[in-house]
Amino acid sequence: MRTEPMAENLLIVESPTKARTIKKYLGSDFKVMSSMGHIKDLPANRLGVDIAKDFKPEYVTIKGKAKIQRQIKEAGKDTKTIYLAPDPDREGEAIAWHLAGDLRGKNKNIHRVIFNELTPRAIKEGVTSPHDLNRNRFEAQQARRILDRLVGYQISPLLWRKVRQGLSAGRVQSVAVKIICDREREIQAFIPQEYWSLTAYLLGENPPAFEATLFILNGRKIDLRTRQDVDEAISLVKDRPFKVKGISCKDRIKNPPPPFSTSLLQQEAFRKLGFTAKKTMGVAQGLYEGIELGKKGQVGLITYMRTDSFRLAKEAIDEVRELIANSFGPNYLPENPNIFRSKKGAQEAHEAIRPTSVKNNPQEIAHYLSKEQLKLYTLIWRRFVACQMKPAIMQETLVEIESGPAIFRATGSILTFPGFTRLYEEGKDEEGKEKKDEHLLPSLRKDEILNLKKLEPKQHSTKPPPRYTEATLVKELEANGIGRPSTYAPTMATIHNKEYVAIERQHFKPTELGFLVSDLLVENFPDILNAAFTAQMEDKLDKIENGELKWIDLLHEFYKTFSQDLTKAQKEMKKGIATDMSCPQCNRHMMIKSGKNGLFLACTGFPKCTYTANFHRDEKGNIIIEEKGVVEQGGEQCEICGRPMVVKRGPYGEFLGCSGYPECKNTKPKAKKSIGVPCPEQGCNGELVERYTKKGKRFYACNQYPRCHFLLWDKPVHEACPICNTPILVEKRTKGSRSFLGCRKKDCGFKKDLP
Repeated sequence: MRTEPMAENLLIVESPTKARTIKKYLGSDFKVMSSMGHIKDLPANRLGVDIAKDFKPEYVTIKGKAKIQRQIKEAGKDTKTIYLAPDPDREGEAIAWHLAGDLRGKNKNIHRVIFNELTPRAIKEGVTSPHDLNRNRFEAQQARRILDRLVGYQISPLLWRKVRQGLSAGRVQSVAVKIICDREREIQAFIPQEYWSLTAYLLGENPPAFEATLFILNGRKIDLRTRQDVDEAISLVKDRPFKVKGISCKDRIKNPPPPFSTSLLQQEAFRKLGFTAKKTMGVAQGLYEGIELGKKGQVGLITYMRTDSFRLAKEAIDEVRELIANSFGPNYLPENPNIFRSKKGAQEAHEAIRPTSVKNNPQEIAHYLSKEQLKLYTLIWRRFVACQMKPAIMQETLVEIESGPAIFRATGSILTFPGFTRLYEEGKDEEGKEKKDEHLLPSLRKDEILNLKKLEPKQHSTKPPPRYTEATLVKELEANGIGRPSTYAPTMATIHNKEYVAIERQHFKPTELGFLVSDLLVENFPDILNAAFTAQMEDKLDKIENGELKWIDLLHEFYKTFSQDLTKAQKEMKKGIATDMSCPQCNRHMMIKSGKNGLFLACTGFPKCTYTANFHRDEKGNIIIEEKGVVEQGGEQCEICGRPMVVKRGPYGEFLGCSGYPECKNTKPKAKKSIGVPCPEQGCNGELVERYTKKGKRFYACNQYPRCHFLLWDKPVHEACPICNTPILVEKRTKGSRSFLGCRKKDCGFKKDLP
């Protein structure tokens, strides 16, 4: 029987897709296999770290990986040379290290191969110029893994006992929750301040009319706090002429943004595409590992997507400069390539995230990509091309207009050269959207007398800081040195899955559970919840990778303080957080605790005083005690004992319970609230009712379910769309909290403001 000849070389990567892409560019003397990620890890059901023996880790084969492990060992037996080519980061180095441990034998040549991109040139260069395994990088990963295991496996059981089962703590995730909780408390404590502005609508000798805002009054910058202040300002200018005092023009240069790092890609994909960090990284992984492009076969479209560097290869810069010159013209090509400085401590061995070739134009390969892949690849392609284009130039005009003791200012801008903005504009977070729009100004001359059309006073109030979105939280974590590119996406997913935060209109809002767990951890593990401490730990992990610090020394230093806090917490951690509220029955302090039906208030005098109550908070964060149960007018009676049924609140919303509890424990679902809107599904005679998910999120569904599956997340209104006649409209809110009615059909576009 004829058998296939044994390949002389074995190359192992962590992904099957990556294996297929690489196999295409290597000859028949290479066998390419995938480890399907990590082969070994710390055990799932125990600590797996021998603290007494210098934190010696116990690595075991991951459940379900034994078969792959056997196949790789078998393939390596008769192979002359082994190339280990997992991803070029700490996790990839750990995979390579564990594979090498399984494959080492007599006269085995084992090499580490780094691919920053999966192109024919990069793959062949990587194989012909292999490296040794990087012990420092592996030990940095091992130190991080052990640190996270020590924190997670020793704090989490405390939370299970004191709060509830299934909770978790972590070096990065717990700090992220604290940051979100701190911001919410800022919002709750914020007191809006009233202020006013005064706008003059003016017309000169040349159209159009324009606006100017009061800036100086009686020689001082204005500070209009009340309507009376505005009225006094109006009285000083309303009968005075408005004259152009001065005009100044200057060019403002707007430089192109840098190419993408991981965190910048996550932020921009959230702002522009609405992608979560997890989704962004998943789609980017597929683009990196390779996409089938017809006759071209499997092609890696982007460079490695976990990086904090802005470095770009010379070949990539040369290629994109040629494209800019040919596609946009020489006016858009800078004399020298644009260079961007990476942040301190960035891994400059990696490149920024870029297309492996700008010749793979998004429009030309669109039919090979999924909708999400095309969106993200287009974003990366455009950002990379734009980063090597000339700056945009804006001509900004400032006009000062004098009226008696007042000076008004009008500003305008004209884009005189689009530069990189012809291809790409950066997205903005909420803080960046507050700037007033600038308008085109008419041609004006000094000392020109202007016609005042009207004076318009406007009342404003200062706004609290916004809640974090995924984009702004990633930005905050990175700015404070907390976590690394690979940790942001799983951190976001974990804090949401553990119900520490809710997501409301794409913003993180801490839940009561999030507040409780965060406050308990701050009280008992101040270092773990300290952002500066966490950032220092990340710096020390970098030092291990750079050979400047021993991993065992870091763990001993960390555990000395952590073990003391742990021992103290095991004895002293309370089962809740004290409040300043007094018990209505005994006047002792109340505390927030967790029970099977969610969080509740309990008297600290337990067991002498057994008072408990459900609660909620007002917009200022003040605790409001809810009555034990409210008897609804015309409500039901208990069919078991005849007492009135009362409305109670549980973890999944309101329900009816017998007022005779605990003698009678009868409960039943609360009747769904009708909203007076008929179901719009054709042929259905049901009506829409208000319902709640298990996590307490409200939605609206037909009361004929499961016969009818109609469902809406926005509040329906019994009013037909005046444009397309869709039976019902929905109530929506803008990010600025303005309500409007809108059509359910995305392509209709009907909107009507609500008061």
